[in-house]
Amino acid sequence: MSGAPRPKDRPWLMRTYAGHSTAEASNELYRRNLAKGQTGLSVAFDLPTQTGYDPDHILARGEVGRVGVPVSHLGDMRRLFQEIPLERMNTSMTINATAMWLLALYQVVAEENGADIAKLQGTTQNDIVKEYLSRGTHVFPPGPSLRLTTDMIAYTVHHIPKWNPINICSYHLQEAGATPVQEIAFAMSTAIAVLDAVFASGQVPEDRKGDVVARISFFVNAGVRFIEEMCKMRAFGRIWDRITRERYGIENPKHRRFRYGVQVNSLGLTEAQPENNIQRIVLEMLAVTLSKDARARAVQLPAWNEALGLPRPWDQQWSLRIQQVLAHESDLLEYDDIFEGSKVIESKVAALVEEADAEIERIQEMGGAMAAVESGYLKARLVASHSERRARIEAGEEKIVGVNCYESTEPTPLTADLDTAIMTVDPENEARVVSALHSWREERDEGPAQEALAALRKAAAGTENLMEATLRCARAGVTTGEWAWALRDVFGEYRAPTGVGGAPLTVATETGSPLASVREKVDKTVAELGGGRLRLLVGKPGLDGHSNGAEQIAVRARDAGFEVVYQGIRLTPEQIVSAAVAEDVHCVGLSILSGSHAELVPDVLDRLRAAGAQDIPVIVGGIIPAADAAALRAAGVAAVFTPKDFGITEIIGRIVDEIRAANTLPPLEVLV
Repeated sequence: MSGAPRPKDRPWLMRTYAGHSTAEASNELYRRNLAKGQTGLSVAFDLPTQTGYDPDHILARGEVGRVGVPVSHLGDMRRLFQEIPLERMNTSMTINATAMWLLALYQVVAEENGADIAKLQGTTQNDIVKEYLSRGTHVFPPGPSLRLTTDMIAYTVHHIPKWNPINICSYHLQEAGATPVQEIAFAMSTAIAVLDAVFASGQVPEDRKGDVVARISFFVNAGVRFIEEMCKMRAFGRIWDRITRERYGIENPKHRRFRYGVQVNSLGLTEAQPENNIQRIVLEMLAVTLSKDARARAVQLPAWNEALGLPRPWDQQWSLRIQQVLAHESDLLEYDDIFEGSKVIESKVAALVEEADAEIERIQEMGGAMAAVESGYLKARLVASHSERRARIEAGEEKIVGVNCYESTEPTPLTADLDTAIMTVDPENEARVVSALHSWREERDEGPAQEALAALRKAAAGTENLMEATLRCARAGVTTGEWAWALRDVFGEYRAPTGVGGAPLTVATETGSPLASVREKVDKTVAELGGGRLRLLVGKPGLDGHSNGAEQIAVRARDAGFEVVYQGIRLTPEQIVSAAVAEDVHCVGLSILSGSHAELVPDVLDRLRAAGAQDIPVIVGGIIPAADAAALRAAGVAAVFTPKDFGITEIIGRIVDEIRAANTLPPLEVLV
């Protein structure tokens, strides 16, 4: 039937996850992106800011301004949003352990610019559970962390009612290996734990419960299996509607709406044939936009070259234009839900709902999400799922174009010059940021800053809402590290379970299999070295919390017959070398995805030499540009592995080779 087309639905918020180097450089990038048609901001903070350290802390070395913008105090936040009208902006901040602190800084800057804070719109991610499980930027133990979240939610409901104080994030769960069922179940279990805590705190009256639920948002991952992903989103919505209605008695359907933003899958982006990443990104975007009844409220797309390094502004523009073409050139937004009534879709959604409900019930029987974190159950399930997926890829059962099939390729002009295909952070940037921090401390009025910190410690030791004390710290010029250390003094710190010990064997071990061949190689090497077991230390230096790769290496090395020393994330080079010497290991494996390898790896090498352990081979894995890999090998690194080296069993075999070479043993051939 012809006629005038129906009015288009309003497009989703279009964002680009961005921030680097300094507040000034990031502000310039934000204003450029907004001028290109971006309709919201998504702030990436650097790892020291995310984990509560100032740029001059030893653990911050090599990490300042690399994966996001450093924000150390109110002055940095002022510069970050200079000339950006916050009252009219929708700002997403990917921040968790220090979420309360960053929201306080944002509020104070808005107030200084004359904004009515009741009109501020945006989101603080603030999902600490997934930090324990996958991303690794947690600071405090589960109990105090849940208190910070509870206090933030209660404060925003009363004072910043349009703000989303939490963005329950299953995104990183998928990157850590979660199946769709686990994504749904773990995220919903987190939401239940948070809402139970908020309502039990007594800070929100009964007649405002709907307002709390209405501001709970979610942040999800959409992989390349876009039919399954779209069904996952429909299942998410049905389960959320039921939980909020039945468990919390929320009658208003608007309050029960499943509100989510999405970044499509970065884990699936490949270093090999990176041009293929564009069609992956498009397919993944369709999963969260095609279905009107399960359409994302905000979308941010990665860039084609994120498996290579930090995207340039042009790369981010390309991803933004992908969204704009779909929203404005296609007819997608002119129709009602095009999947309504589909038997295939309905069957898949029903199956996901049933399986997720069963897993949610299992977690509730354990005492809820926090108890399941502390017991190690959730982490062990993710490590196991990830191991199973990696095994399928290595066996060729799960195909990745350009990686384990269709590997022949023409040279791509996109990466003809790898040194210019990504953006690099000036190595002198960190020194400038540290110098500016020292100037800030010297120039502030020290009395009010110390009084504010004392008041924060007192509030933390009691039961009052911590947001007011945090705002006082922000206004007094307290720094990010000082705020976090004041709370560490009261709450302590937390090292989450690694999940490695409970991971099952997921690859074939029969005679003649690649893993069996590597085991044989390990056994021969042990015999030639004089007995015992080969010992591998897997280390995560610095603040990079992406531990998925390190965990998979640790699990596969264990299955190949190694004794594995793995202490989790956030270690200094000194701690790693001390452990290597104390455990008398045969090899040190370092995993770094944040870009700090150029500074931290040579430090480990120097410390090994100083300890007289220079014969221990060091291998490195991560997102490492070719020029950096060459520099690391020249500095003494035995081998460098990047995302193109997807065969974990083969990597373990290479580790044995390096151990043999370091001990002047003849090479052994092994088929993997």
